[in-house]
Amino acid sequence: MTSTVNESTRNGVDTATLFATLDAVKAAPEAAKFQFRTGNEWISGTHSRGTIHGFFGVGEERTHERSFHFDADHPAVLVGRDNGPTPVEYVLHALAACMTAGLANIAAARGIHLTEVRSTITGDIDLNGILGLNPNVRNGYQGIAVRFTVKGDAAPEKLRELVEQSRARSAVYDILTNTVPITIDVATG
Repeated sequence: MTSTVNESTRNGVDTATLFATLDAVKAAPEAAKFQFRTGNEWISGTHSRGTIHGFFGVGEERTHERSFHFDADHPAVLVGRDNGPTPVEYVLHALAACMTAGLANIAAARGIHLTEVRSTITGDIDLNGILGLNPNVRNGYQGIAVRFTVKGDAAPEKLRELVEQSRARSAVYDILTNTVPITIDVATG
């Protein structure tokens, strides 16, 4: 839950900075080109650790204020040691986080004060694909369901519109629903 700190901050979003960023990108569209990165290192078995620190944005190399480290693993039932969420669970988290951030920004820009935003995202997966046991079963999720609870000082239809606009602008939703070219390069030694 968040509250208004002053007129230019709504839902924890600095609306003055939000609108200034929009104006700056309109004036210089090349400033909107970012490259995000992560590194990953295998630990043992199905356990690996990712690190996120540097990125490119607004025309130059940048870094987060600190490095972020994320462990990924499989539960014991999937021959892991449960040292972290599975990679497919991180995908669900990314979708929830992206849509929630977008919703908060959109609400702030529209002058809507939020009092609660919760989501539950489920993904159905059939391991027959990943395990190579059935070539007709895809390796990834067969379906993902998103459920939001949104409360604030707007009519229910306006709160639903926030979720729809967030979906329409979500980078993670776009990544999941549209084909993204991926190149793979392998160095050996």
